[in-house]
Amino acid sequence: MKFGSVDNPEIIDFTLPQDHPKTKTVLNKHKDDNIPDVYIGCAKWNRADLKGFYPRGTKDELVYYASQFNAIELNATFYRIFPPEQFTTWYKKTPEGFKFFPKLNQEISHWKRLNGIKEVVEHYLYSAINLKEKLGTIFLQLHNNFSPKDFNRVVQFVEAWPKELPLAIEFRHTDWYNDSLVAKDLYQLLEQNNISNVIVDTAGRRDLLHMRLTNATAFVRYVGANHPSDYIRLDDWVTRLKTWKEEGIKEVDFFIHQNIEKESPLLSTYFIKKINEQLGYTLKIPNEQAQQTLL
Repeated sequence: MKFGSVDNPEIIDFTLPQDHPKTKTVLNKHKDDNIPDVYIGCAKWNRADLKGFYPRGTKDELVYYASQFNAIELNATFYRIFPPEQFTTWYKKTPEGFKFFPKLNQEISHWKRLNGIKEVVEHYLYSAINLKEKLGTIFLQLHNNFSPKDFNRVVQFVEAWPKELPLAIEFRHTDWYNDSLVAKDLYQLLEQNNISNVIVDTAGRRDLLHMRLTNATAFVRYVGANHPSDYIRLDDWVTRLKTWKEEGIKEVDFFIHQNIEKESPLLSTYFIKKINEQLGYTLKIPNEQAQQTLL
């Protein structure tokens, strides 16, 4: 994932910002004694990207991946709309408790830019729902140049979205957050429709660390910089998630990318270990038997 990559990560201030004041308010509305669900994974499962992750002789990459992680951020659906049969195949290959978090197709977000997309969305969902209970939060990633001037398109899209399907939206144009009036209206729209506000943690776009949750699900897309600071940044995220857990978070969807993706499983393994140790979970440690060396 090249978005937000920089040549000199050592000069970046990676301090995780304080939460938006309204985040605690949102979480407190859902506070109870239930243990939040935590899903952690990579963006892809193919061997070409995750070099070194699969044991020699692995015949089916998805089957093995799903035996090590409990989630996948499904980016492949951004590039093409797969037929229902493909989703059914993926469903059958993965164990109980595994979830897919597919990205909406680029025709919806980038080509038609939320305009006249009713049939495309219906086509996409007709296939995706074949994941059944393994369908996690679907997410929409808007283009960098999709600005608040098209706010009305976001409103129409959000209000038409099937309420029974969890949705998260990633806004990349900086004015969605830097313009306080726009941000206020956006947060209200997302809250009222129970939609997650995607948080992106990447070196070159620190403005996307808005730390504003709009429902009880934190959808985080973390991009490492292939630098030792990647692990320190993950430590900070563990601390923040511990706070959100105390405040009432119900679900954490955390996906780890790298500019050089083959290191994503290493970062993910490190993060899962920390989550288990500090938040009291018993998530499977990927490739634990291989005793991979972490930085």
